[in-house]
Amino acid sequence: MDLHKTDPEFMERFEHFALEEVVKEEGQQLPEETRYMAILATLIGCQGTEAYQEVLPKALEAGLTPVMVKEIVYQAVDYLGMGRIRPFLTVTNEVMKDGGIPLPLAGQATTTFDDRLEKGIQAQAEIFGDHMKEAWKKGHINRWLAANCFGDYYTRKGLDLKQREMITFCFLAAQGGCEPQLTAHARGNMNLGNDKAFLIRVVSQCLPYIGYPRSLNAIRCIEQAAEK
Repeated sequence: MDLHKTDPEFMERFEHFALEEVVKEEGQQLPEETRYMAILATLIGCQGTEAYQEVLPKALEAGLTPVMVKEIVYQAVDYLGMGRIRPFLTVTNEVMKDGGIPLPLAGQATTTFDDRLEKGIQAQAEIFGDHMKEAWKKGHINRWLAANCFGDYYTRKGLDLKQREMITFCFLAAQGGCEPQLTAHARGNMNLGNDKAFLIRVVSQCLPYIGYPRSLNAIRCIEQAAEK
């Protein structure tokens, strides 16, 4: 359904805000590629399937590669679960097929089942500090976190660690109720060079898609992380 026909007055105001005012706000702008990465991750996080389907072709036109898009979706499984990610994988495949992009894409894995734990621990330590080298020993969930979340996904090609931490921040901010993890990943972003000002710009560009409450919660988590 074309909302421009059924809800023209609403769409006029929404698009002016989201596509003009927010995008051009002085001091809150992002490179197009980064902005679209954040928006796609945010739409996955808030379960905005239809909006994701509308934005994805624009993101590809703006310079995101098919590999980058797939890596965003794949990594989201660790933060939202397959139950919520499956529709986005289907939509992504449909959009890519319609755009003449051959599937499957080239593999991006850099670990094996034998070394995924070791390399996952290395990624955790690089993001959060050396204390993470022992965190996997605290129980099987922590071991899974190191081997699966970080070993299987963070080590993949297609996105670097700074980009992966940025989209993780977006997944958590958009779904809400994950403020402790959101604060921790705000610190992880800062450790990698995604500073406070950058994260606030990310939240600003994603606000039209998740609303004010979750955006303000995210800003508070950024400020708490910066204080530490």
